[in-house]
Amino acid sequence: MMPPPNSAQYTQQFLSSVLSQRGPSALPYTEDVKWLIRQHLLSLIETYPSLQPKTATFTHNDGRTVNLLQADGTVPMVYQDVTYNIPVIIWLMESYPRHSPLVFVNPTRDMIIKRPHQFVNPSGVVSIPYLQNWIYPSSNLAELARNLSHFFGRDPPLYAQRRSTPNPSPSPSPHPPPSTSFSNNNSPVGPGVVIRPAIPPRAFPQSPYGSGSTGRIMDDPSEVYKRNAIDKLVVKLHTDILGSREAREADMEGLFSAQGVLRQREERLNGGLKEMQDEKEGLEQQLQMVLMNSDVLEGWLRENEAKLTNLGNVDVDTAFEPCDNLSKQMLDCTASDLAIEDVIYSLDKAIQDGTIPFDQYLRNVRSLSREQFFHRATASKVRAAQMQAQVANMASRASSPYAL
Repeated sequence: MMPPPNSAQYTQQFLSSVLSQRGPSALPYTEDVKWLIRQHLLSLIETYPSLQPKTATFTHNDGRTVNLLQADGTVPMVYQDVTYNIPVIIWLMESYPRHSPLVFVNPTRDMIIKRPHQFVNPSGVVSIPYLQNWIYPSSNLAELARNLSHFFGRDPPLYAQRRSTPNPSPSPSPHPPPSTSFSNNNSPVGPGVVIRPAIPPRAFPQSPYGSGSTGRIMDDPSEVYKRNAIDKLVVKLHTDILGSREAREADMEGLFSAQGVLRQREERLNGGLKEMQDEKEGLEQQLQMVLMNSDVLEGWLRENEAKLTNLGNVDVDTAFEPCDNLSKQMLDCTASDLAIEDVIYSLDKAIQDGTIPFDQYLRNVRSLSREQFFHRATASKVRAAQMQAQVANMASRASSPYAL
């Protein structure tokens, strides 16, 4: 005979099973949060073993029903140095954990809800600051249970009512009253789980705030006033913190927008600066070219300055002398090309006037065109050679100031 399964292990198997179901019986939670829901429930039952996960049918206000997870059991609270257990149901709604769960106090037949209560309405719905300020994904069920215990300890939401039986401490019923609209389907609670008794009825003096029933827990008015004042201060502090956080978030959004605009301006300024630097480099290159040409012209003027005194005796043919063989060859080719151009123009006039026969005109034009072609080809080669020599000369002039 095998021993009964371990409760924690059984709970893990139960959660893994219900969260992995597919099809019509699948729970309405998104796949990306099912693992987080499982961890939240495991952490909750590890901290508060009196709460156990179940699946149950939840009925919305519009009549829709849906199968959801819940944590059903009791939350311990300390009131006047005595530990009591408050029965609660924590429903994990379809949007959990992005939105807060729905918490109900679940009074037994021997309990009634305190009216009015700061955090529990007459239908049993709990609304504490932790639920109102729920933040995904940092908020969780274990912290929620701690906050429930804390606020319930300040102001208990349930009172035990005296019954007419001889036993003043009736045994609590672990099931909800017949009027509850939630039906439990599955429960992973294993054997050996003990639910602590609910708040026992005690006899206290008549309350100055109530109707005088002997089944309620009566407090010192000063303590009640102090507790209510502290609770109001806590709620106001939470409200102020929430408003301050929203204001800071709005400021941060404005700063982020300004940062984006400044980054765009920085990019435009960097682009304009780069364009100006490129333009500056181009202008510096042009300046160097102008300076080199100025040096060439100044050198030519110095070399030909002596000829200014003999301008009256200058021969037209000797006024401009080639400085090297390439220039002389270029001058001859250009002169021959222009001379042949003039001869062809004269032949065109002669053929129009009928001075020469047409066949002689064609022979002369063919011969002159061939000769002109050779002169032009030679001039093109000489021009290329002169350009190379000029580039080499400018390079030598540019590097001469840095020579050792």
